[in-house]
Amino acid sequence: MARVRPFKALRPNKENTHLVASVPYDVVNRNEAKEIVGGNDLSFLHITRAEIDLPDDVDSYSKEVYEKARENLEKIRKAAPLIADDEPHFYLYRLIMDGREQVGITATFAVDDYDNDVILKHEKTRKVKEDDRTNHIIATDAQTGIVFLTYRGVDEINNFVNKTIADTEPLYDFTAPDGIQHTVWIMPDNYNDLLMNEFAKIDKLYVADGHHRAKSASRARQEKRKANPNHTGKEEYNYFIAVIFPGEQLHIMPYNRVVFDLNGNSKEEFLNKVSEKFELQKSAKKDPTARRSFGMYLDGEWYGLKARDSVLASNSLSISVGAKLDASILQNFLLNPVLGIEDQRTSNRIDFIGGIRGTMELEKLVDMGKAAVAFSMFPVSIDDLMNISDAGEVMPPKSTWFEPKLRDGLLTYMIK
Repeated sequence: MARVRPFKALRPNKENTHLVASVPYDVVNRNEAKEIVGGNDLSFLHITRAEIDLPDDVDSYSKEVYEKARENLEKIRKAAPLIADDEPHFYLYRLIMDGREQVGITATFAVDDYDNDVILKHEKTRKVKEDDRTNHIIATDAQTGIVFLTYRGVDEINNFVNKTIADTEPLYDFTAPDGIQHTVWIMPDNYNDLLMNEFAKIDKLYVADGHHRAKSASRARQEKRKANPNHTGKEEYNYFIAVIFPGEQLHIMPYNRVVFDLNGNSKEEFLNKVSEKFELQKSAKKDPTARRSFGMYLDGEWYGLKARDSVLASNSLSISVGAKLDASILQNFLLNPVLGIEDQRTSNRIDFIGGIRGTMELEKLVDMGKAAVAFSMFPVSIDDLMNISDAGEVMPPKSTWFEPKLRDGLLTYMIK
């Protein structure tokens, strides 16, 4: 059973919402964050990427950065201002991108459910990124980044959502610079118990995006509990903020790959080795149109790759659900044996390009000589994500890219 609660959000006033709301901290680097902020003193990036307000030689993971984040949160609370709701609510968060909409419920979820696999994961986390957000949460006493959850939709919950949209005025409704429309409602309080009861009937929720945010909330809870001799389990730090969307509304884009060298192979040697496991031909198509196929950009030309029957036959013998994913096939039969990429999580010879950047970004990196070869992927499905999670497995790194992205700063969860 999933424990889901309403909460008292910290949120901007309506007039300055568009100034406060910012892209998630982890989709931009330091320089990009600084450029986006410009002269906007209310941007939430001052909190989530506080290093932009410190000299460039200050390490992004230094104590100074987290102290600055706390300082900036207090400044923006006063300047925006940010409003703390008096009563706990559920909130709706709707995203519209290219005419396609998805509507999720923003709530707080039990850290215990994350720790005990009521909330399932499909991706491993990296300690350095865990450390970063754990330190950020503890320093600010706030969860400033929202976890993105999903579940197999429930009609009764969908009805509460639809009635709220039909009967309630939006709290916020604006279009961000990237063209994505963001709309937030406060759900009527008479739905609170009904929603909690409906979610209590669900035995599995899934992390779609934000694994590091969820893990960091768990680690921050451990630290808070150790420091609190009067811990009861009812404190705010025992929960984390997330938006949960029905799986059928979500859109996953591919997560493409670039490799910086050919592992000592000439172009001809590389192509010959690839053709042993993949049917290979030059192609005008840059994106694969079906599973078990890939696009490959090399020396100014696109190739279509399709796993040979012998590969699929040997792969079908695996009892692992994850081994049958395209990213696993590419890793096990090309990236590792041909290009020497043994572990995509730790290798510094590979990088990952979110599908929102398109194949033009792959061509650019190869044409500029920053990468030797690029691979375009066919996107995984929500069913893939759930099946992997149900099996207790993890996907290969960077298997899913969700669009559109939630904005930071619209709804923040204070844990003190």
